[in-house]
Amino acid sequence: MAASAPLGTRDTGIVHVVGARPNFVKAAPVVSALRERGAHQSVVHTGQHYDDRMSAVFFRDLGLPTPDVDLGVGSGSHASQTAALMVGLEEEFTRREPGLVVVYGDVNSTVAAALVSAKLGVPVAHVEAGLRSFDNSMPEEINRRVTDQLSDLCFATSPEAIGHLADEGVSTDRVHLVGNPMIDTLLGNLDRFDADALRTRIGLPESYVAATLHRPANVDDADNVARLTGRLHAIADQIPVVMPVHPRGKAAFDRAGLGHHPGVQLLDPLGYLDFVALTRGASAVVTDSGGVQEETTILGVPCLTLRPNTERPVTITHGTNQLVTEDDLVQALTKVLDGRPESRSGDDVPPLWDGRSGERIAAVLSGWVR
Repeated sequence: MAASAPLGTRDTGIVHVVGARPNFVKAAPVVSALRERGAHQSVVHTGQHYDDRMSAVFFRDLGLPTPDVDLGVGSGSHASQTAALMVGLEEEFTRREPGLVVVYGDVNSTVAAALVSAKLGVPVAHVEAGLRSFDNSMPEEINRRVTDQLSDLCFATSPEAIGHLADEGVSTDRVHLVGNPMIDTLLGNLDRFDADALRTRIGLPESYVAATLHRPANVDDADNVARLTGRLHAIADQIPVVMPVHPRGKAAFDRAGLGHHPGVQLLDPLGYLDFVALTRGASAVVTDSGGVQEETTILGVPCLTLRPNTERPVTITHGTNQLVTEDDLVQALTKVLDGRPESRSGDDVPPLWDGRSGERIAAVLSGWVR
């Protein structure tokens, strides 16, 4: 059941809860649009991503206001991290008495904030509602489903998400198709994604494949990491591979010897501007990230998603994304490199991915809290 406490019994302030780098990119245009409307709002950073390269640099790059509070929860198992998040958020919401809590995406901070809000009777808005991979082995899938059931407002980024929510009994008056605020951030910073400047600064090859892998299914099993390392080495036999290494998989890839191939260049995690510049300059991208599937759709860069499913099928029907397995990765990439189009029509993009999603969300939120 969604929270149903009457708004008149509480403050009308909007609290944004963010905790991991994808949240920051999605929240930035919403916070900005609400600021333009003069909304009373604050930002709570849970500290789920706490390293400067995974957190603070994103606030600087995106012009987000300094968080009003940083709970500093840090890493841990799903249970211990979610529990710590709930304790910290309960204390914060009890103190602030927000009129509305806005959560983003599908990380543990998202579901923790939704659970705490529901138990305190605080209304919840979920940005990026209705995405489904239908793979319950993914922790993010559980987070999405629970959060949507608890949310008073569900902001959908693509049409199929509305159908998923309807199938799960979410009433239509709670659902709004608004487009993708992550694309707002991308389009608003296009002139700052300078692939040539990045190439010069960090010594990138002229042509390369960018890779980013962090999903548990890909990086938590040593044998699987060893096989993936072999595939990436096979790609590097054709074209250099540049990979910012996510902290989650660093030790495993180091043990597997990923960086031992002369055609593989490993980087520390990059800030938002540098990472998208890396993506923009790549001949193709190999990833397991949902956000990268979306960014490459708009940038027109071929994307090979190393997963059996995606909660973002619109990036396949309206973008450059294709799902691949470990076994067919090298062959699929070879085909992409042999036949990559010079350009892709800007007309074939998902509906409402036009850079104005933050404004649409802010309009609904402003009217709702009033």
